Amino acid sequence: MKLYFHPASSTSRIVQMFAVDQRIDLDYQVVDLFTGEHLKPEFTAINPSRMVPVLEDGDFRLTESSAIIKYLADKAGSPAYPKDLKARARVHEMMDWLNSNLYKDFGYGLIYPQLFPHHKRPSNEVHAGSIEWGKQQARAWLKVLDESLIGPKKAFLCGDRITLADYLGAEIVCIGDLVRCNYSEYPNIQRWIRNMKALKGWAKVHEAADGYAASLKDKSFVTI
Repeated sequence: MKLYFHPASSTSRIVQMFAVDQRIDLDYQVVDLFTGEHLKPEFTAINPSRMVPVLEDGDFRLTESSAIIKYLADKAGSPAYPKDLKARARVHEMMDWLNSNLYKDFGYGLIYPQLFPHHKRPSNEVHAGSIEWGKQQARAWLKVLDESLIGPKKAFLCGDRITLADYLGAEIVCIGDLVRCNYSEYPNIQRWIRNMKALKGWAKVHEAADGYAASLKDKSFVTI
């Protein structure tokens, strides 16, 4: 199986981190987002949305990180994707919550507009207002995640065992590292993220992202 990805892409790292931690062998092919390789006809033929990651399993192609890790987990029989109907539904519920709520406002509202030119709003006033809105919404979602969804007793998002939701959720929360977010108001999130960063493959998978964060150390950001 081949994964088209970029190591600085948070959605790519969701799949990469899951595969590394669960010992699923993939052939990795970098699609250079910084040179616009994803916009070229050759990659558009692979994914018309011109985004990574893309999984290729023989003549079967699959996009979207959430769908990819579910497919890989089922194929590998991973315990991170429980077979019990209700337990699996909880994993789906958490993954949908993260994508629909936290990622929308935190990633696309607060973080990405400050980093990437193609997320720039039409005017400075609209841009600043959008970032402030994203910040306030993200703080509200982080409070829900910290107090109600994780709480003081869980090691991971769905209980005491790691699930697909953790691989997805950790990458969403950790994009805040790029703008130096401080999660001290959210101790349960901090504890959960420490558990995720303790995974054996974390440092290797995040080398590129950590290097990118280091290159931004002299820039000022609106942050949490």
